[in-house]
Amino acid sequence: MKNPNITLLNTEILSDNWYTLNKVTYSVLKKDGTTETQSREAYDRGNGAVILLYNTDSKTVILTRQFRLPTYINGNSTGMLIEACAGLLDNDNPEDCIKRETEEETGYKISKVEKVFEAYMSPGSVTEILYFFIAAYSNEMKINDGGGLEEEGENIDVLELSFEESLKMIDTGEIKDAKTIMLLQHLRIKGIM
Repeated sequence: MKNPNITLLNTEILSDNWYTLNKVTYSVLKKDGTTETQSREAYDRGNGAVILLYNTDSKTVILTRQFRLPTYINGNSTGMLIEACAGLLDNDNPEDCIKRETEEETGYKISKVEKVFEAYMSPGSVTEILYFFIAAYSNEMKINDGGGLEEEGENIDVLELSFEESLKMIDTGEIKDAKTIMLLQHLRIKGIM
């Protein structure tokens, strides 16, 4: 159900080079009964899915490391970011997307995933909603080296870390990615690891 207090007045495309940056003008009915016109920019890159692979026997998780330009230009001296495996839906449903991304990025072929929640990651400026998954993995599921797709410019390192070490990496600042922190904490809070 649409919010009756919001009326979209105009949408102007500012850029559609990589994804779409829109300038949206809208009116909002305020609590005092007056109407105000506002303009905001919203970046639309589609929705995505993210997964944390875990192994309760070895007490390990699979993470990835890759260069992320926005972190580099905002003070990350190497631009490298440790993350849970993730990707854009690309017209797939979230479960099919995350299975495909897991195989491409980590080299693990998984068949059973568990959706744990959905979240907006930066709702002040980005339209994307992420579908969060977890899945158990074992060495037998490893079918290739992973690393991402060359045609997508991906150059991904696959990391197998102890669960406890990954939690410590949040404290030391080695892991700063919100989606990864949320999934690691989910495993701890739910007593999975």
